[in-house]
Amino acid sequence: MKTIPILFTFDPSLIIPAGVCISSLLESAEKDTFYDIFILYGESFSFDESYLDRLSNKYENFHITYRKVKGEFKGAYEVRGIPETAYYRLISPELIPEYDKILYSDVDVIFREDQARYYDIELGDNYFAAVDNCSALRPNVQKYLYDELGLNFREGYFYSGNLLINSSLILREGVVDKFRSLATNKYKQQDMDIINIVCNGRIKALNPSFCLTVQLYNLIMERRMDMSRIYGDEALRYALTHGTVHYNGAKPWQKPCMNMDIWWKYYRESVFFDEKMCHDFWKKQSSALERLSFVKRVKILLRYPLDRKMINKQ
Repeated sequence: MKTIPILFTFDPSLIIPAGVCISSLLESAEKDTFYDIFILYGESFSFDESYLDRLSNKYENFHITYRKVKGEFKGAYEVRGIPETAYYRLISPELIPEYDKILYSDVDVIFREDQARYYDIELGDNYFAAVDNCSALRPNVQKYLYDELGLNFREGYFYSGNLLINSSLILREGVVDKFRSLATNKYKQQDMDIINIVCNGRIKALNPSFCLTVQLYNLIMERRMDMSRIYGDEALRYALTHGTVHYNGAKPWQKPCMNMDIWWKYYRESVFFDEKMCHDFWKKQSSALERLSFVKRVKILLRYPLDRKMINKQ
């Protein structure tokens, strides 16, 4: 049996998507994979640990450990409704000393493959392994990196929603204190900016399958040749069919968004499925569609032939 430690940090408002996320993780596991799951949450939250206990009704290949974080980032900069729990990944090497290396994931994520292939990656002198956001193809991101962060996009700018953390090296070189010193700065991307500033040049680049964000999905679909030159076409096909889907924009349990069908599939098959929640969501979407003008409805319908052509190119 292979044990893979993985960390999640979230507040109680995300308990349902957290359950679906972890369900997809366990559902996609190989028979010999055991997930040692850690959940970090703030001391100000009233956290119902029993909710995720339902997972044991369907799966045996996991264990969950809950750890309360005591005001570590109180006063840290928050924006776009992202709470202080986003910063907890930065201090995870101190809070989870059991492992030299650990995976981290946001909970607005669906896993579609076993994570051993990523956990087994050798990190060397890199603090993290993560997925570059392809700023080479995104001029607006290049400008932000240069003007706001003083970074060169050619050195990579990496997503923090899915990480392989070199905990032992981070502790040994005192990197956590550097993270703490920047937490009150008003960075637009919060923890992601901090990681890229502090660890510039020491993040190992992974293929998009490790963290298939909305932006990367759009780039693959709309700029396939450019993305193929960077990753190769086989890696892109794998990301589209097996990649970890990260909803780092609109959330599928809140409103229609890209790849929402994948999230709803895993939700329906999970032990957390609630028929009433499903009914209320789709009734709301149907009502919203009915309120659209005729012109807007036609524009939506016209998108489908274009989408079909893109799918056929895969």
